[in-house]
Amino acid sequence: MKDGRGRLSATVLLAALAAAAPALADTPVQVAAPPGAAACSGCHGPAALGSAIPSLENHAAADIAVQMQAFRNGERSATVMGRIARGFTEEETRAIAEWLARPEAERHAQP
Repeated sequence: MKDGRGRLSATVLLAALAAAAPALADTPVQVAAPPGAAACSGCHGPAALGSAIPSLENHAAADIAVQMQAFRNGERSATVMGRIARGFTEEETRAIAEWLARPEAERHAQP
């Protein structure tokens, strides 16, 4: 005859998981940067605020990708960004733009 300890352990485990769920939902999940993306934050991250270099914070991925395309095609002039943009394929540019459009907390959260 079973003594019910297995059922009690499962109930305690489920209760603990349910109690932890709200805390886990508020924890940012780190998203790995696609190749080349982390370098963007060096110039366009929080340190860019108040400088001549625009911050990319709160920009939509589609907007970032369009600007990169304009740099790549020479439609938008720049001292460095044209050369940088030409170094990425369209697919790489989209991946970078999607990563940059994520909240700062997700991009740099500690695992």
